[in-house]
Amino acid sequence: MRLVRFARPDESIGWGLQVQYGIQDLTLADPTLPLSTVELIAKWKTYLPRIASLAKKLGTSEQPLRVLCPIDTPRKILCIGLNYRDHAIETKAPIPDEPIVFCKMPTAMVGPDEPILLPRVSSEVDYEAELVLVIGHPMKSVSEEDAVAGIFGYSVGHDVSARDWQKGKPGKQWFLGKSFDTFAPLGPAIVTADEVSDTSNLRIQCRINGETLQDSTTKELIFKPAQLVSYISQVMTLDAGDVIYTGTPPGVGMARTPPRFLKDGDIVEIEIESVGLLSNPVVQER
Repeated sequence: MRLVRFARPDESIGWGLQVQYGIQDLTLADPTLPLSTVELIAKWKTYLPRIASLAKKLGTSEQPLRVLCPIDTPRKILCIGLNYRDHAIETKAPIPDEPIVFCKMPTAMVGPDEPILLPRVSSEVDYEAELVLVIGHPMKSVSEEDAVAGIFGYSVGHDVSARDWQKGKPGKQWFLGKSFDTFAPLGPAIVTADEVSDTSNLRIQCRINGETLQDSTTKELIFKPAQLVSYISQVMTLDAGDVIYTGTPPGVGMARTPPRFLKDGDIVEIEIESVGLLSNPVVQER
């Protein structure tokens, strides 16, 4: 299933399923379903029979729906650095022996078609296409085998990065350089894990204004999804609705000659095979 969250023309919020010819508005059909997608994910097994029954008999919405970020209340936004072998090579960094983990603030998360704001205090804002894991239930100190069962689904993410903050500030401000408002676009859907049977060789691309700048596959991932979930869970409890951005392939702007950073008016598209296409305009902060 492809879970999407949206606003109707009257600005009321709902969620439903993205199908071939449109979107099924499940919350309009059954107002007793929770409006929060994080609550829905946490109680997915409870609601799944009702969702499956509705999906069989519902048509698609006749209203124009504005698709929103699929996570309504972002909690942990965890990210992995240098997790594609070919990206580590392009940046002349050693292949890491363990995952490099950092985080973004919840205020960084936006949905499809929302603008990525270029901060007034940065002139080196970079793009990073990423496969995102969505956690399905609480996990602490789990094995890789148990971690697989704890992944609710996958989404398309964009780890926007202010390189002059991440690398140019004293002490290298990874946290701040990655946490500007709008620097964690996500969506348009969360694709449940059963729909993506094999994440080991998915094509992942980034296009800016139609030009392909990143083009690789997840077979280049150094640490696979289950390894990441298990590793992080040794430190903290992962909760339903938490997300993990799993790293980016080569072709980022800072590694190009000359460097290619985001600019006002750009349209960025991140596409991942079997997961979806995320598009966001780039706008200079006023």
